[in-house]
Amino acid sequence: MNYLNITKYLYLVIGFVMAGDAIYKWNDVDKPWLSVILAGLAFFTFFFRNKFAKKFENYDKQNKSKQP
Repeated sequence: MNYLNITKYLYLVIGFVMAGDAIYKWNDVDKPWLSVILAGLAFFTFFFRNKFAKKFENYDKQNKSKQP
C-alpha cells in the first residue's frame, strides 16, 4: 500500500512538468492548452487522492480504537 503514496507525488511532479511546459511554450503561435489542462488535472488528482487518503486513515484509526 506504500506505492499509493508514491503515485500521489508522481501526479504532483507531472503537474509541475506540464505547467513548466505550458509556461515555456506560451508565446508560441499555438497556445499549449493541452499542457495547461493536463497540469490542472494532475494537480486536482494529487489533492483529491491526498484528501481521500487522509479520510481513510482517520476511518481506520476510529475503527481500531472501537475494537476491544
